[in-house]
Amino acid sequence: MPLPRVLRPPVAWFSRTLFFRAVGPRILPPLERGMKRLTGGRVQLSGLGVPTLVLHAIGAKSGIERDTVLMYCPDGDEMLITGSNFARDTHPAWTANLLAHPDVAVSVRGRRIPVRARLLDDAEREAAWPKLERNWPGYRRYEVAAGRTLRVFRLTPR
Repeated sequence: MPLPRVLRPPVAWFSRTLFFRAVGPRILPPLERGMKRLTGGRVQLSGLGVPTLVLHAIGAKSGIERDTVLMYCPDGDEMLITGSNFARDTHPAWTANLLAHPDVAVSVRGRRIPVRARLLDDAEREAAWPKLERNWPGYRRYEVAAGRTLRVFRLTPR
């Protein structure tokens, strides 16, 4: 169950601090793996704060399926995901995987859904930001901190 909207602004603020951006990438993945083992993949730790999914993407180079826990923004029966990468200056690997292999699957609350990922063009990305920021206040500040244009994808059920 995600955080109530009233609690998202302070948690979102903390997630943008230098401390969290330095520590989060090291501690969250092992904690997410532990939660996956504990709940059989039905609950993601980050899902306690925001809507989350598990992206099952095919590696751009390896061809091996890779699972990544991501925050998502519901948009009707579609979903928006953003490659913020903890505001690092490089795009996360999963975005290259989607560009190479857009037919993937996601798991939401333990249910696997086949989807097609499409990178939003500049106008679509700009139009999506207000919705993304309603989902996670101040989210666009990651783009400023990263010094790059964040990749935003629309996931459409197949």
